[in-house]
Amino acid sequence: MNDIQFADCVKTCVTCSLTCTYCASACLKEEDLEMMRECIQRCLDCADICQLCARMEQKQSPFMKEICELCAQACEYCAEECGKHEHEHCQQCAEACRRCAAECRKMAA
Repeated sequence: MNDIQFADCVKTCVTCSLTCTYCASACLKEEDLEMMRECIQRCLDCADICQLCARMEQKQSPFMKEICELCAQACEYCAEECGKHEHEHCQQCAEACRRCAAECRKMAA
């Protein structure tokens, strides 16, 4: 792992966390809230795991690879649900999650 990869992954995790939080908040404002329930839950979980991943990377935790792998899984799980919805915030979130999953997989390798 080099410093550029490390910095890219931290930045991507933080961006993904913010995007997921925004998406969850925007989903709460949608008319059919029941339809958005799963999306909101996945976004909130993903946001938390992305923040944890960024913090663990910054302090070079010995669990970093495992947390990066978990983060990639959470991001893929979130992207799967957000990708089902046509709302712009969901589509942006799905894309941010896919980018984060790819970066985290590089770090976990």
